[in-house]
Amino acid sequence: MTAIRLTSLSHAAGCGCKLGSADLSEVLRHLPAVADSNVLVDAATRDDAAVYRLSADRALVATVDFFTPIVDDPPSWGAIAAANALSDVYAMGGKPLFALNLVGWPRGKVPFEVLGEVLQGAAEVTRRAGCLMLGGHSIDDPEPKFGLAVVGEVHPDRILTNAAGKPGDLLVLTKPLGTGIMTTARKRDLVSEAALGPAIASMTALNDGAARAALQAGVRAATDVTGFGLLGHLGNILQASGLGARIEVGKLPLIEGALDLAANGAVPGGTKRNLEAARAEWDPALTEAERFLCCDAQTSGGLLLAVSPDRLDVLLGALRSEGTLARAVIGELVAGPTVARVTR
Repeated sequence: MTAIRLTSLSHAAGCGCKLGSADLSEVLRHLPAVADSNVLVDAATRDDAAVYRLSADRALVATVDFFTPIVDDPPSWGAIAAANALSDVYAMGGKPLFALNLVGWPRGKVPFEVLGEVLQGAAEVTRRAGCLMLGGHSIDDPEPKFGLAVVGEVHPDRILTNAAGKPGDLLVLTKPLGTGIMTTARKRDLVSEAALGPAIASMTALNDGAARAALQAGVRAATDVTGFGLLGHLGNILQASGLGARIEVGKLPLIEGALDLAANGAVPGGTKRNLEAARAEWDPALTEAERFLCCDAQTSGGLLLAVSPDRLDVLLGALRSEGTLARAVIGELVAGPTVARVTR
């Protein structure tokens, strides 16, 4: 294993951060309007992937995701990046078919053998997903970056989208929160490499089982929780579905130690920006650390599923059978303004 502190090579390391929500809105407004009737999902609803219909029973799902190192172990970084990119297909209810690598590499600064280890970690995850790795593209870059472009398939009538939420739907989260805080704490030497183990295990876990469970239970609205944090991605559902939500912080699944680390200042910049941008009404009793966890910038987080109450038991049973890391009922969708009311 090559001994190198990859996270020290990137000013953006720590949480796999994306553009802020306001920044993204500015970017998206420049995209051309789409009039093709075969485009079933585009950027308008801020869904996790685009969907293009090929026939009455088949559609393609396409997504791309990459980021700078969030851990120092090269195979783990590759595995996390792969699981993170594949997650967008699962969040749409799809199955990945093949992927292409995206690489930015500081030639002459980091040995290519390290990149080989990154690719090996990614290949192991795509193998588990049954997704073919068919090549990719690389550039010389001052900072190391890695990710995947993924193409999958989904039945046009079984797409999971941000826009399909209904009042009364219960919100279920399938992985614990806190990976942004944990990786930032490691970068600052506030926790050991061993203490980061549960976060790495969560980030490298596929969301395939959660997607299968969602489809089995008849879920129609879903997203994955990544760079915008829980409230940011929930906000996309609220905007697209025209609903509000209630969230109970006491029911959120958390990585052990994340709350204490947040209280001690191990908070990535992306998480702070997410909190500033959150459309939320906060219970005054909530601590700043609890608010940070609600907005923590995740990498390869779980699926957030909106399920009809009469299908909740079916969903929880399916998630249990699939062995998802969490199956927490954290709140519900409600009629009203597109705001999340967050209580303890």
